[in-house]
Amino acid sequence: MASSPVRVRMAPSPTGYFHMGSARTSLFNWLYARHTGGRFILRIEDTDQKRYHPQALTDIFESLRWLGLDWDEGPEVGGDYGPYFQSQRLPIYQEHARKLVEADAAYYCYCSEERLTALRVEQRARGQTPGYDRHCRALTARQRAEYEAQGIVPVVRLKAPTEGTVTFHDLIRGDITVDVHTLDDLVLLKSDGFPTYHLANVVDDHLMEITHVLRGDEWIASTPRHVLLYEAFGWKQPVFAHLPVILSPDGGKLSKRKGAASVMDYQRAGYLPEALFNFLALLGWAPGDEREKMSIKELIDSFGLEKVSPKASVFDEKKLEWLNGQYLAERSSDSLYEEVVKEWGSRGWVDPGTLDRGYVLSVIDLMKVRSRTMKELVESCSYYFVDPQTYEKEAV
Repeated sequence: MASSPVRVRMAPSPTGYFHMGSARTSLFNWLYARHTGGRFILRIEDTDQKRYHPQALTDIFESLRWLGLDWDEGPEVGGDYGPYFQSQRLPIYQEHARKLVEADAAYYCYCSEERLTALRVEQRARGQTPGYDRHCRALTARQRAEYEAQGIVPVVRLKAPTEGTVTFHDLIRGDITVDVHTLDDLVLLKSDGFPTYHLANVVDDHLMEITHVLRGDEWIASTPRHVLLYEAFGWKQPVFAHLPVILSPDGGKLSKRKGAASVMDYQRAGYLPEALFNFLALLGWAPGDEREKMSIKELIDSFGLEKVSPKASVFDEKKLEWLNGQYLAERSSDSLYEEVVKEWGSRGWVDPGTLDRGYVLSVIDLMKVRSRTMKELVESCSYYFVDPQTYEKEAV
């Protein structure tokens, strides 16, 4: 019997800039879909309305398109599994939460935030790990009615098992087992009717028929909870693969100064999309030979999850600059001409209409092999055409 076609997804939240970690995760999902002949789905996880920012949504679309990561289903494209914005799927989550309660796999919790805060303080004072004490797990119908008569709107919590372990298989890391005592009864549906990440994620992945979940290793801790949810619904789990963390060259967490800038920041800094694509593909994955510079077709043909390492990868800015310089040197001078001249004009350095195209092309021929970024190329070529006083005025 033939296996189901691969369906992978990228599900960013429009709450901030589209950073390198999100770009690498998107790229691995896209490569796996293209390598297997599957489909790459874009889903927007916009249920955090307090942190939602329209510009962040625009940044997601622009970043993916600039890198060449076209999606087969999702916003602005459509598909048979929409809506692709979670904020437009609230009735779906509410219905699934209700079904879990009816199946006695979840329950209504009426605890106030004040009680939960006091509980956490008390647990910490005892040296315990903070967690919900399942106060509402065994309420009678009469007790629930009394709470509701007071106008208290409950949340819905999962009835997690109280003993045993949860095991799931990760394609990159192997079997991972967690004791259920480390998992409390997580909230699935909040009192405002919005789902938590866990409920929305599992419901959407199932309904959209996602076969493989490729995401960052920061989500490993959430996966046992998701496994419990799949079991509660009686659904088949997708294949999980958690990608290695990306570190700065000094071994620390990426910061804005150490590679955590947005994708579009790199565009503005003069990097080429094919260079950043190539660089990101090698963060945690290797083709199995000595190649470092690879075309998109070569990456698609070679890509496989069995070659993804569980070890942390390092964001080496020098390597990215080197790769970008290689791609820049290979670009035809004709293809670079318009961008160089347009930038000169936008800075007010020259009147593009007065330039000798042939001479400009000869300068680009000379300087592109010495430049690491488009920004460097624009500035180094300008020395042949721009009065030095222009730079002095600009500096002032």
